[in-house]
Amino acid sequence: MASKEQRHRAIQEVISNESISTQAELVERLRARGYNVTQATVSRDINELRLVRVPLGRGKHKYALAHLELAEDAMEELRRIFQTFVHDVDRGENVVVLKTTDGHATGIALLMDRLRRDDIVGTLAGEDTIMVVGRTVAEAQSLQEELEGLLA
Repeated sequence: MASKEQRHRAIQEVISNESISTQAELVERLRARGYNVTQATVSRDINELRLVRVPLGRGKHKYALAHLELAEDAMEELRRIFQTFVHDVDRGENVVVLKTTDGHATGIALLMDRLRRDDIVGTLAGEDTIMVVGRTVAEAQSLQEELEGLLA
């Protein structure tokens, strides 16, 4: 039986070499390589590997490895995709909540994590929602205003 690390390496190899747009396609490719996986397992793997869905145009997307390590690169990418995939920014005390297009929350949260900002304690992403925890209420309010500016 293959280890989780081996499966993760196989996933990274598959998405690096092929245009995979759905979890079902990834399950199919992994099964062809001898991995007995379910969609639920692949979904967990995608989250653990912090894969992002990148637009290909005409409403199509593909999974990709997130290569952005520098905060400057992450901010530039965040600016680029924010208007397309983020629909709303809200706040409650020191928590800023972003509503995104289905399937894009994890990738956007990864970019926010890569900002490595002292005013952001961390992020938590679901399918279409991101919670961004600010260090203080004042910093969260300032962050909310900054992120709302990216929507314009």
